Order: sequence, then structure tokens, then C-alpha cells
Amino acid sequence: MERHEIEAFLTLADELHFRRTSERLGLAQGRVSQTIKKIERRIGVPLFERTSRRVTLTPAGRQLHDDLAPAYRAVQEAIARAVAAGRGVTGTLRVGFSAPWSNELVVLAADLFRARYPGCDVRIREVQLADPLGPLRAEQLDVQLTEFPVDEPDLVTGPTVVSEPRGLMVPAKHSLTRQDSVSVEDMARLPMVVMSGEIPQYWLDHHYPSRTPQGRPIAHAAACTYWQEVLTLVSMGRGASPAALRAAQYHMRPGISYIPLRDANPIEYGLLWRRTGATARVKAFAETVSEIAGIPGSPDALRTGSSSPAGS
Repeated sequence: MERHEIEAFLTLADELHFRRTSERLGLAQGRVSQTIKKIERRIGVPLFERTSRRVTLTPAGRQLHDDLAPAYRAVQEAIARAVAAGRGVTGTLRVGFSAPWSNELVVLAADLFRARYPGCDVRIREVQLADPLGPLRAEQLDVQLTEFPVDEPDLVTGPTVVSEPRGLMVPAKHSLTRQDSVSVEDMARLPMVVMSGEIPQYWLDHHYPSRTPQGRPIAHAAACTYWQEVLTLVSMGRGASPAALRAAQYHMRPGISYIPLRDANPIEYGLLWRRTGATARVKAFAETVSEIAGIPGSPDALRTGSSSPAGS
């Protein structure tokens, strides 16, 4: 059997429908029917039972499918491994994420990436906000999905792939909780609990400003190393903290309320990797993430890369 005959038979065996089979193969329905009849004449027995309402496999067709499908998959996987090896998409790719909602995109991309490049394993780990760039620079990670802005000469940033509305996380008993939304100007009404650590100052200024747009001072009450500390202090009434509104789905606890910041820019997330680490694995994964995120024209942008802040 020739390759196109095998593909036609296995696809029809999966779909049990000539129109869907023709659509999957990109062939005319009559061409599919002719191919199946040719195979049946060669073998000498019917492989499918056809009626006006349904298509089913005959016992001989079922046996051929069970024998042929594993061998065909093995051939396809061997071809995929050869293509991946030729592109350098083999080995292990280490991927970091900083927020659980961005991890969902990473996991989906990893599943598709593994299917496309079976010779390359993907390992995923969380990155702490207190040292957002350390693991990448220490070569513990190859690529990372994290909060923008990032403007570092040794790192390349891809396009924004996740954009989350920003909110204010406040003590549940604070008077602001009586409002449907708050303004950035309201951040001056109570102290802010902020992150600290090996974090670029421009990143801190972007996410934890010291003044409102109208110039009112925003007090910084406490600096935390871990996000759980932020949650604890806010729930105890020690201050508020800006956060993605979606955090309410992952970090809700007694004593905390999440309120939309109606006039704040969203929190943007994107990929970054070392300028010296732009391997075929990294580029292929970046393209996969952008494809799932629906970023138009992303492959060309990812091949060139950028070191400018992508989320300011």
C-alpha cells in the first residue's frame, strides 16, 4: 500500500464518514471512495460496510486497522523526530512561569509542543516574584512567561501573550469594598504591601507606584519576599496591594476583597529568554505559545526578538 492509501484508509477508519475524511485529507470525496475501493480490490475483501446512513468497519477492516495504525504512527513519529533533530528541537526545554493563570497557557503550549517535537521534553517550574530574572540568568531555565515590563540588555522579550485586568486587593472590612470599582487615585487612601527582592526598579515602579497620576503620595507599608506574605498582611488589614483581578480565583481567603481598578492599565505577560540562549527549542516553543494565544504574525516577530520593554 502506498502512503496516500494508508492515510485514506486510517482516516476513514477513524471518521467512519466519507465527507469528513475528504475534508481532513483535503481530497475530493470521490477520490477517497476510489482509493478505498482500490485497496479492497487488491486485498480481495470489503474493508467497510456502507449504507445510506452509516459506514462501519468489517472484521477484515478492523484487523487491518489494528495492525496498520501502530506501524503508521511509528513511521510518523520517526519522521517527526528526524525533522525536529534537523531543526535542533531535541533534548529538554525548561520553562518558567510566575503566575498560575500564565501557567495554564504554558501547559497547553507544552502539550502541543511535545506532540510536534516528540524528541524534546518540556519541564515546567514556578518562578518567585522576588527574583524574577535570576533562574533564567543562572541558566536554570531556557524560557519564561512573566509579567512585563522587562528591559534588560541580556534578555530578549517576545510579544505580550496574556493581558489581565488589574485590580486592588484590599482588607475585606475597608470602606473601599462598598464600591463596584476604584480609581488609581484611591491607592493613596491606604498603604500598599509591595514585593521586594532582586527586582528591577523600573518593574517595581510600574506595578507599585509611589504616586498617583495626580501626584498624591502612595505609602508603601511593607515589603514582602513571597506572595503568601502579601496575602497574609492584606487579610490582617495592614494594607492593600495591586494584583491581577484573576488572582481572586486562585488566592481568595477570608479577610481579602478584590476590586477592579477601572482606570489602570492591564497587567501584561510575555515570554523572555537569554539573548545568548535563543536556541531552536526556545524559538519553536515561543512560536507555539503565541499560536495558542492567537498572536497574529508572531513567528516573524519571535525570530527577530526584542530587548525593549513590551508591557510598559
